Amino acid sequence: MLSVAIGRVLNALVDLLGFIPIRLGQYLGRLLGGFLGIAAVGPMKSSLDGLRMVFGDRMSEKDLKKLNRRVVIHFAQMLFEVPHVLRLNMRNLHRYVYFENEKAFTDALAKGKGCFILTGHFGNWEFMSAAITLRFQTDGIAVARPVDFAPAEELLTRLRTHFGTEIIPKKKAMKKLLMGIRKNKTMGILLDQNVDWYEGVFVPFLGKLACTNKGLALIAMKTGAPVIPVFSARQPDGRYRVVFENAVELVHTGSKLSDTEENTALFNRIFEKYIYWYPEQWFWFHKRWKTRPSCPFPRQ
Repeated sequence: MLSVAIGRVLNALVDLLGFIPIRLGQYLGRLLGGFLGIAAVGPMKSSLDGLRMVFGDRMSEKDLKKLNRRVVIHFAQMLFEVPHVLRLNMRNLHRYVYFENEKAFTDALAKGKGCFILTGHFGNWEFMSAAITLRFQTDGIAVARPVDFAPAEELLTRLRTHFGTEIIPKKKAMKKLLMGIRKNKTMGILLDQNVDWYEGVFVPFLGKLACTNKGLALIAMKTGAPVIPVFSARQPDGRYRVVFENAVELVHTGSKLSDTEENTALFNRIFEKYIYWYPEQWFWFHKRWKTRPSCPFPRQ
């Protein structure tokens, strides 16, 4: 009963936030983020620790804290942006996003083999997914890890499926993705989260070995379905620039193990360049390097 009540409150809050004009919402997000970013506790401490790992040898502690504040501001703004998914339509789409190199995406779909979207928790990935589905009227699938808190999971599902995208859990993804290829669907894969050692391969990411899901490399090599990197980045005018890159040229040497590692590393290299360009727009709160390649023996 309590869960239902919380769910209703969350949905009402999202509906209410959607009525706030987008630029005003972004301004309010900057204020909220600026206040929260002063603290270095909880998620803010996790993001600062991640920034130290990657940029600690080239930035002062003062500059790292400034960057961390910008990270918090970005995600506070997202709180006011995402509810606008429910108000998005073809008439107002240009107020929120603009697209670059769309032909790479449409050419990939024209091959009839489906299309994998390589992306991650960067920019405003929720808004980007909705905008692409609306703009191109695609039949889409997105692989997502379920949220443990049921009301939050139900709310996210409502937002993510608003334009017809099917959300599938990671554990049941492979079968659904193979069906998606046969039906020429667009399939979104967020590749930037930590996985257990048996799910991934250890390849470089932002200068550190990171256990990265190998599933995309395996299925793309097996099926020949094109992989199109797509990333959104907030611009000075408040809109998101959505960039479609050309299809990734996969490595094929005949060695499945080697090719899986090389192609997963290639995906990471594509992703990390956007993080270097817009470091404040990646989800640094996630413990990306939690799984380690080896564990030291305990001391006697």
